[in-house]
Amino acid sequence: AALHVRGGRVAVWKPVVTGLDEPGAGGWPPDHELLARAVGGNARDVTTATFGPPVSPHLAAELAGTMLDLAVLTRAARAAAEGADVLVAEGVGGLLVPFGDFTVRELALALGLPLVVAARPGLGTINHSLLTLEVARAAGLDVRAVVMTPWPHEPSVMQRSNRATIERLGEIEVATLPATTPALGDLARAGATLPFERWLGP
Repeated sequence: AALHVRGGRVAVWKPVVTGLDEPGAGGWPPDHELLARAVGGNARDVTTATFGPPVSPHLAAELAGTMLDLAVLTRAARAAAEGADVLVAEGVGGLLVPFGDFTVRELALALGLPLVVAARPGLGTINHSLLTLEVARAAGLDVRAVVMTPWPHEPSVMQRSNRATIERLGEIEVATLPATTPALGDLARAGATLPFERWLGP
């Protein structure tokens, strides 16, 4: 949203959205609608497949009697990026989440984009974040940063320690993203606190 507000040509894409049968918490729209709002786009163009049940993509596809294909998703992402300066592709749950006979990690490798890991600031995030970094690096993914969100205005001792520990043990930059609302202006202001232009560089 911040790059879009600055006039950048930003494309957004999410391979699969599940859980549309359940209302969003706290007034937040589904991911593809939020991504579209962030760049002034159409939600129908942001994702390749949508499913109602709030389950993993592989199970959602199975319940719907269909299959997800790596080549199809890769082509869809590249089509979404046409004419844009930047493609922001949001993952689905985590690198080892299955689509079927392939995972989010295989899709990330096929796309060849730099990776930014989103992490919670609370208890359990050290293990989750370091495992994600290990899995990503073992596959050869280019991990640029970890972003802890929602980062409170007054973080606790544990949250500050979590950030410092992940940064030290993971040998990675750990940025923070404050809590925000789904409004475009609020999303842009929150995003502007991140050094995303550096992460997008070579």
